[in-house]
Amino acid sequence: MPRLPYLIPLAAFVALAAGLAFSLTNDPQRMPSTLIDKPTPRFQLASLDGKAGGLASTDLQGDVVLLNVFASWCPGCRVEHPMLLKLAESSAIPIYGLNWKDDRNDGKRWLAKHGSPYARVGSDESGRTGIDLGVTGVPETFVIDRAGRIRFRYPGPLTEDVWRDDFEPLLKALRSES
Repeated sequence: MPRLPYLIPLAAFVALAAGLAFSLTNDPQRMPSTLIDKPTPRFQLASLDGKAGGLASTDLQGDVVLLNVFASWCPGCRVEHPMLLKLAESSAIPIYGLNWKDDRNDGKRWLAKHGSPYARVGSDESGRTGIDLGVTGVPETFVIDRAGRIRFRYPGPLTEDVWRDDFEPLLKALRSES
């Protein structure tokens, strides 16, 4: 019986180590979205940048578009921002922004400082719209087709390699659909 007290902490440590090891195998890049090929959830958000109309789910219909979820406090958003500006400048695709779980004034200042690649940008301070979209963190970018259906979700910073390998083939296919 004297060994039993030593086995309890050892067993707890082994269980904790196994749980942590398992969590290392969870890649957020591979987490599927349950909304793929489903309509974008309905939402109406106030404008972040002061433009009239804000951002609504109905704005995401009629053309193939990107919906980029970002926040001023997000390091990955700083990484991807030059790529978004480049895409906006080239008019490769309309980009809409959703400022997620961020103080409205912080988000507004961030866009004023770094430039806005967005046709429209809405403020989701409560995070409710992001939850409805299945956002797991920022940045995330969604491809939405002409009918307003979510066709692809990319969690993480949008880079030139990601654009070329993941987005361009999908966008070419979507644009060829009539």
